[in-house]
Amino acid sequence: MYANRIGYSDIDPYEIIRRISEKTIEVREMDAVLDENCKKAMRDSFVPGGFLGHTDNSLQEWIITSNPNNKIYRARLHKDGCYYSDYGKHRLSENPIKHYDYNF
Repeated sequence: MYANRIGYSDIDPYEIIRRISEKTIEVREMDAVLDENCKKAMRDSFVPGGFLGHTDNSLQEWIITSNPNNKIYRARLHKDGCYYSDYGKHRLSENPIKHYDYNF
C-alpha cells in the first residue's frame, strides 16, 4: 500500500513503512524521475497561451523507486478519511502516483 501526498494539483508518492495503530501509519517519500521519452513528448506538446504556454500533463510517465535513505514521517487518520503528516494530506492507494502540474 501507498499513501500518496496530495498538494493541490500535484501528487507525490509515499510508501507505507509501518502501521502503528488503526489511525497512525509511518510513511516515507519515494524517489520519482521523469522518463526521458516522456520529457521529449511533453516538450513537443507545448502550445503557446496564457502567460507563456501550456504542456499536456497527461503525457507524464514517472520512474518511481523506494529510497530507504529518505526520512520517515508519521501520519494520522482524520475524519475526512485521509491521513495527515507534517507535510500534508495523504490518500491511500494500491499504486504509487507522481503528478506534477506544469501549467500552474
